[in-house]
Amino acid sequence: MKAINISEKFNLFNDHWTPKKIGELNGQQILLAKLKGEFTWHAHEKEDELFFVIKGNLKIEFRDNSIELNEGEMYIIPKGVEHKPIAKKEVHVLLFEPLSIKHTGNIINNITVEIFEKI
Repeated sequence: MKAINISEKFNLFNDHWTPKKIGELNGQQILLAKLKGEFTWHAHEKEDELFFVIKGNLKIEFRDNSIELNEGEMYIIPKGVEHKPIAKKEVHVLLFEPLSIKHTGNIINNITVEIFEKI
């Protein structure tokens, strides 16, 4: 058994919008991701999605409003709510999601990851 150092894990990758798995807990996975630029509009029909900002500032747009998350803040997007994350500068986030989730939700495209790499 070994403690997970989140800073060290973030140093292991540089790609954006490609979450990396650092653990599993009761049918959920704990993911780290670096975000930069705009993501695609999407929704998760059966799963809530938790964004916890470790570093930077993340804007999440919804069809009728938006929310800004700063370091140390988190937000849970309810299942079925269409959203679009935007990171003007690189943002580091921790995501907590079911094992079955696709990070692009109901949209399948060239950035969709079927199985997250474990680091």
